[in-house]
Amino acid sequence: MTLRGRLTSAFLAVVLGPVLLGAVFVGGAVDALARDRAHERLDLAAGAVRTAVGELCARLSASADALAVLPDPAQRAVLADLVVSRGLATAVQVVDATGGPELTSANAPPPPWADCAAPTPAGPARAVAARVEIRDGTGARVAAVYVMQVVDERLVRRLAAATGGGVTLLDHAGAAVRSTETTADRAGVAASVRWLTGEGTAVADGGRYVRRLGPAPGQPLPLAVSVPGPDRRDLFAVLFGIVLLAGALAVLTAAWLARSTTRPLAELAQAADRVAAGDLEVRVPVRGHDEVARLGGAFNRMTRETQAYVQALTAGRDQLRRNLRNLGETLSGTHDLDRILRVLLRTAMAATGARAGLVLLHDPDTGHLIGRCADGLGERAPHAEPAALRIAVGRGLLGSVAATAEPRRGRVHPDGAPLCPEEPRCLTYVAVPFCPPRDDAAGESGPAATGVLALYDRLGADDFDDVDLGTLRTFAGQAAVAVENVRVHEEAQRLSLTDPVTGLWNYRYLQESIRREVERASRFGRTLAVLVLDLDHFKVVNDTYGHAVGDAVLVEFARRVRAGLREVDLAFRQGGEEFVVLLPETDVDGAATVAERLGAAVRDSPVPVADRWRVPVTVSIGIAVYPRHGASAQRVLDAADEAVYAAKAGGRDTYRVCTPATVVTGGGVRKTIPAVPLLELDCNSELDVRLNPVSVAGEAAGADDEEAAATASGVPTGPQTPRQSRGR
Repeated sequence: MTLRGRLTSAFLAVVLGPVLLGAVFVGGAVDALARDRAHERLDLAAGAVRTAVGELCARLSASADALAVLPDPAQRAVLADLVVSRGLATAVQVVDATGGPELTSANAPPPPWADCAAPTPAGPARAVAARVEIRDGTGARVAAVYVMQVVDERLVRRLAAATGGGVTLLDHAGAAVRSTETTADRAGVAASVRWLTGEGTAVADGGRYVRRLGPAPGQPLPLAVSVPGPDRRDLFAVLFGIVLLAGALAVLTAAWLARSTTRPLAELAQAADRVAAGDLEVRVPVRGHDEVARLGGAFNRMTRETQAYVQALTAGRDQLRRNLRNLGETLSGTHDLDRILRVLLRTAMAATGARAGLVLLHDPDTGHLIGRCADGLGERAPHAEPAALRIAVGRGLLGSVAATAEPRRGRVHPDGAPLCPEEPRCLTYVAVPFCPPRDDAAGESGPAATGVLALYDRLGADDFDDVDLGTLRTFAGQAAVAVENVRVHEEAQRLSLTDPVTGLWNYRYLQESIRREVERASRFGRTLAVLVLDLDHFKVVNDTYGHAVGDAVLVEFARRVRAGLREVDLAFRQGGEEFVVLLPETDVDGAATVAERLGAAVRDSPVPVADRWRVPVTVSIGIAVYPRHGASAQRVLDAADEAVYAAKAGGRDTYRVCTPATVVTGGGVRKTIPAVPLLELDCNSELDVRLNPVSVAGEAAGADDEEAAATASGVPTGPQTPRQSRGR
């Protein structure tokens, strides 16, 4: 938690504690006030019930008095009907002195009736009645008049409407007879009334306040009046809102106090951020002599010392550039050209403060400058990848630098250096050429520079100066030496893997390539065809025309082999007049097609030598396919080599596919697999190969006899060094 947060929390604890305590006391007071208001409402409801029942009794008594003053029974009957019809009473009954009925309304309820003047708890009252006696002149009772109002649900609802609460009619035992309470509240009201004596008050289970009334003169009905308990939710909601408002005010006040207290620390933190961003001129105000002021003073001293250190580092920039020169010399010792160029570019950008940079090298095949690496170009370059950037030598800014080998720097403007569409867009630039040592006496030709190092848009919008140009020229010189070293190294590596006479890959690279191709074929479930080619009677060519002519024949043969293959195919000189061709993803039929094509290319056109001879040459070819004829690289190569013996024995100038009898399983052991039929083809078994003008019949016959004997005897011919010449 921050300092401001801790201060705010402490202030809130101090302020909100009393506020919450006061809220508890206020809540208690509000609850007591709510109970008092509920009792007041219950008193008003009870008074309203008494008033309503008293008015009812008064109306009934008035009607009974009016009937009692009429002496004629017929007149009393007419008036009784009028009282009932106008709703002043429900029924009228007149009894004589003996108690016999003189007049009774049709809807008169049976007793017991609750007498308004003298109520008695004699069971549940079915009506409220007013009784008036009729006496003669002597005071003797002649008759008695009863005017009644039936106690039903409508009367109870009318009483409840007058009170604004609930009304329940009770019997003499206190049980509820009729009630306007809801079903949920009725049981609780009835249960609480049983425990009341007189006109006591109780609180029902549902929270309603209940009071028992009557019977009493003027209110003969036993009733229970209830009103809802105090709804404290609104009061507590208001109280909660007040507490929230007080809390919000306390939070705002605490935040203000914490801010004013921590303001010096905030200024110090802001100044520290500016220093981290590189602004060493910032200082913080020091107010007072407290701990924060001491911290501010220490911060100001620290920034002044740091500024002095930065100035010292700036003064040593020349020393840094000398170190970078040493770095360039170190980079010239590696042979990873891409890594050299990346390190060169990034070091040059760091030394000069450039925003972007580009390195291009001359391609002797196309005569263009091709991008090798770039950094920070972004939208400046028309192409996303550096390799897509191609600029003709002499075209645009970079092309002119490569053509003249003269460095250039400046600012791009209408009168400045022209930029071709392929070049990156910029405001300021510096470009230096790569100029390796040249041997003019040896007749070297080409552009004056082998590459260009270009930097763009210096930080701070300043132009590149002469110091930057000198630094980049040093880098470019070292880079030129490194590029030349890499070229020489690559050429030496190429010569170590190629045959110096034919230019094909040599036996060393054959071992590596066939192992790699077999692994690839095994991984992806493909086939690999291996062709072993052996020139027929090549020893005769050497003996007849000389080794120089023999080398020329080998060179022409290698050229024709390369011309008859795909780009993915590989051709090797295994040794002497023996060659090997690897055909990835090729089966037996495809290999046979290639063998026919190569045999025809050699047979149909004799090799012209020194404008004097045309030497006819033929070739015998052995074919083996992985994994059909061997489970490893060496086994399939040995199988193809054995197939050459079969082609030689079959008359030369032909090809043979490895047969079951000659499949080599390793260690020079031949294994027969008769269950797997292998194809054996003969493209031209009747051709008679002849070399003119010398007859070599005797030597050829001797060589054939030796080969046939070796084949029949099963002499092990496992992995071996390449044979320089078989004399075939």
